[in-house]
Amino acid sequence: MINKNKRCLSKTALSIALAGGLFATTAQAQLAGHNVILVHGFMMENLSQAPANMQEVKQAGEDYWRDYWLNRAEARIDWASNGRVEGEIAQQAYQQVRQISQQGLCNNYCIVVTHSTGDLVTRHLLENQARWLQSEGLQPLKILAVMDLAGAGGGTELADLAVSIAYNDSWYNWPVKQAVRAFTGIDPQPDNLGVVNDLQTNTARNLSVGPTAIPRLRFVGGGSSYGGITKPFIAGTDDGVVPTHSACGAATASGIDSCSNSISLAGKVSGQNGPSGLYYNHYPILMSEGANHSAVKDTQTGNISVPVVNNTVLNGLQIDFANRTYNQRAWWQLWGSGDQYVEVPNSNQTSMSNLLYTTLNN
Repeated sequence: MINKNKRCLSKTALSIALAGGLFATTAQAQLAGHNVILVHGFMMENLSQAPANMQEVKQAGEDYWRDYWLNRAEARIDWASNGRVEGEIAQQAYQQVRQISQQGLCNNYCIVVTHSTGDLVTRHLLENQARWLQSEGLQPLKILAVMDLAGAGGGTELADLAVSIAYNDSWYNWPVKQAVRAFTGIDPQPDNLGVVNDLQTNTARNLSVGPTAIPRLRFVGGGSSYGGITKPFIAGTDDGVVPTHSACGAATASGIDSCSNSISLAGKVSGQNGPSGLYYNHYPILMSEGANHSAVKDTQTGNISVPVVNNTVLNGLQIDFANRTYNQRAWWQLWGSGDQYVEVPNSNQTSMSNLLYTTLNN
């Protein structure tokens, strides 16, 4: 039984209801009046076959975002996953940052949207871009905020396993090897892991970790990827690739079950094994127990989104997701009001990306 006892709908409720399961049909390359820059995530195919040239890298980046975000952005920063963040990836990314500066695309501030390892790549760029650009007499990019979808800035235990297997390819590691192969697409060797080296939890958490004035908004899933074979090897809850501690922006790599100490990924209001602390200026905005690693950035529907940090303003960006609380009683509960839940109403009728775009584009 469901007993709705409270509704608190913001101005976005109407827009969500109108959007339903549909997505924008007109190309708008701005969000909240600011140009959008996309930074994609890890591409396993780069490990088995390195891109021949930058044109291939750019084409792959375009395809990566095609499902939802491509026509909602003014620029992209594309990079090849066979490189390292502080090496070839930084060089490839900087050439595009340079062009963005020369074109003045961020003179009125930009919003960066990242997915997965794009979180880590962006963190390195934000820490260094002003110095790099000023050395050439160029204007540093003005960034209003970064939206990290399934962010891997805290690394993933799958990368730890991949590096371990690269140096210890023993038969008894067969179950681990299957999970690693699902994640990387290759049989790991010491010289073929590229950015996977940077995704090791300790490595990622020591790469460009200086505090930033730019808020990092986190959007987190908890579904399965690769048929669920990776989940047993990731600490705490996860989206099949990235652990919750990484996606939430938790300050430590300990296994946690939610971005909140009082709300579960499914929206249940109860004590949770949440983060003991978050990276500076990191804000978990939405969670979804059903959304897997790719669904957070694509057009998959059917997953309830749960608000965490809400009804606030971050660096001028208004965060005002609709929300409602309700009580739900399990079939075996014969009395009482049941458990309390919180959710974004109608969020299962749209994708998380469309939900955040529709809500924040005000």
